[in-house]
Amino acid sequence: MPVAEAGPQRPRRRRFIPWWPGGLSGRLLFLTVLFVVTAQLLILAPSLAAFQEQWLNDRVRAAELASLAVDAAPAQIVTDELAGTLLEGAGVVSVAVRDQGVRSLLLAAPRLQVRPRTIDLRRSSGLRRLAGPFETLARPDGGFLRVVDSPRFREGDFVEIVVQEGPLRAGLLDYLLSIGASTVFIGLIAGTLVYLTLNLVLVRPMQGITGSMERFRADPDDPEARVPLSGRGDEIGRAEAALSRMQTDLRAALHARARLAALGEAVAKINHDLRNMLTAAQIASDRLSASGDPAVAQAMPRLERALQRAVNLAQNTLAYGRSEEPPPQPRALTLRPALEAAGEDAGLSPEGVRLEVAAPERLPVRVDPEHMHRILVNLLRNSREAVEASGRSDGRVRASASRVGGVVTVRLVDDGPGLPPRAQARLFQPFSATTRQEGAGLGLAISRELAQANGGDLQLASTGPEGTTFELKLPAG
Repeated sequence: MPVAEAGPQRPRRRRFIPWWPGGLSGRLLFLTVLFVVTAQLLILAPSLAAFQEQWLNDRVRAAELASLAVDAAPAQIVTDELAGTLLEGAGVVSVAVRDQGVRSLLLAAPRLQVRPRTIDLRRSSGLRRLAGPFETLARPDGGFLRVVDSPRFREGDFVEIVVQEGPLRAGLLDYLLSIGASTVFIGLIAGTLVYLTLNLVLVRPMQGITGSMERFRADPDDPEARVPLSGRGDEIGRAEAALSRMQTDLRAALHARARLAALGEAVAKINHDLRNMLTAAQIASDRLSASGDPAVAQAMPRLERALQRAVNLAQNTLAYGRSEEPPPQPRALTLRPALEAAGEDAGLSPEGVRLEVAAPERLPVRVDPEHMHRILVNLLRNSREAVEASGRSDGRVRASASRVGGVVTVRLVDDGPGLPPRAQARLFQPFSATTRQEGAGLGLAISRELAQANGGDLQLASTGPEGTTFELKLPAG
């Protein structure tokens, strides 16, 4: 039953995104740069936090060393001039130490007008530590920081210093600029290397596959349309191999379709003349049947069947060339007489290659009689020709049948040389399975199509030097 062909599918319209590249290479470059920059940004916060913590720690250690000069002074009292020098050298505003619960202000500048922001280096948690540099960068110049840390060079509970935020903010900005420059440089180098590598390994082969598919679609016979095989063992190599096999199969299918079209055109041209010839032969056979000769009367039914089948064969061959095989009209048919009649028309005889029928006498099948005859004649003729092609004038084709449930299996076994591997690969494809120069390669293709149209199937069961076996499955009558 012909199936209506679906019209060409319209490509889905891609939504336009201004910043999204259209080509695979452009998208790869865009994503590579994006991922490299994202990776650099992820390490930006920890780097800034480490810089700020080191900067503050250096100030605490310097202030702690400066406070030791106060301990060495008489009565632990220093002049304002010395205190200013010590504070300036340490880069802090004031230094205080807490020891055994008592807080002592060792070095102090004039009283601050702005309350400083406190940073305790002893209890800096992860998120707070990461957010500290950005909080410093967001504050205007002129602020102060109160930094608390454990002492390292003296006894006490903690060391407390006050520093100006301006120098820390300037240092963070310089460090941020240096990180930004290194990030851009590393991003360019890494992005370029990743882009070139992926472009060479993935994009270029995909562009070759896409170009081959486009050329093949434009002209399947173009030799340049064949995809070059790189021999790779990954998915790209498998895609190249699969595309090459698909192109080979499509070329074979298109070639077979072209030959079918040529066959249909040729049969259409000769069909009219052939029917006229067969009509004349039928008229002559009618005259012969009126002669009264017993031998002629005995041969006339077979001649009339042959002429009628010749007319049907011409019409059905034309229909096959158009992919329009007439629908079957199945009915109950006894298998054994059908095998014997097909054997006669296939040229099997006791003097040459003989037919041995081992089917039950009254085993019925439900099939179109004309289709059944064509299937059996094609198979039995192929078996006879296979035996004769081996140089033998005698041989045997054995036909047996069995029924399992509602399926009858007919086995046709010859004692020929077997099928070559080239014929087995495309056994049921039109114009592909024949090994004879004068053969068209349509017999098995037509037989299988007829068997499937009647609800059965035709398969190659085995082949080899001992012979070839075909299995024909049909619905039971």
